Amino acid sequence: MEFLDGRVFWDQRLPGLAQAERRAMFDSMNAVIAALHSVDHIAVGLDGFGRPGNYMARQVARWSRQYQASETEPQPAMDNLIEWLPRHLPPEGEPHIVHGDYRMDNLVFHKTEPKVIGVLDWELSTIGDPLADFAYHVMSWRVTPELFRGLAGIDFVDLGIPREEEYVATYCQRTGRGPIANWDFYIVYSLFRLAAILQGIAKRAIDGTAASDEAVELGRLARPIGEEAWTLARSLAP
Repeated sequence: MEFLDGRVFWDQRLPGLAQAERRAMFDSMNAVIAALHSVDHIAVGLDGFGRPGNYMARQVARWSRQYQASETEPQPAMDNLIEWLPRHLPPEGEPHIVHGDYRMDNLVFHKTEPKVIGVLDWELSTIGDPLADFAYHVMSWRVTPELFRGLAGIDFVDLGIPREEEYVATYCQRTGRGPIANWDFYIVYSLFRLAAILQGIAKRAIDGTAASDEAVELGRLARPIGEEAWTLARSLAP
């Protein structure tokens, strides 16, 4: 690993920065994940980096087990999603490298320029569905800053931050995709996955293996995020 002398941002609203700089930083963030998903993983020697086939089915099963193993109180929304997700899996697309946790606070930006110079935290990376990876990144447009460092409800025009539709369209253009079918399914899955991760934190906080105040607060977010996922799932056409 090399040292990167740059900036890391936890608040995606990027307070204190100019509107043009915010827009350029979001564009760079978009360009980097599009570039990652455009890499020919076989050509670069990563054909054995992940298991081929049934990626989404395996992911849904994995995070369902993770949630159930760490459940601390009944959450009907999560139980419903565990039944709903396997029945609505989209057709499997071409596999690519996926980061697994691509979000702004896992990026290093240049010290003075509005561009990404490094991507951190690759422990969940594998070969899988790039749309699931991208949706987990874009999920933050669906949650509020107060709920989980999201962007929902902000003044996009005033801040110079692209709306979800624009950001997704830019990614599709960069990766040579048409409009993404089943996009909201991927958002439902992403919210469910995040809720399962947060429930794991909640369980560790109760067990005393993650005793920080931050862990307790993060754990409490599992329920509202799971409920948001189920609300979205119920709104989709059968």
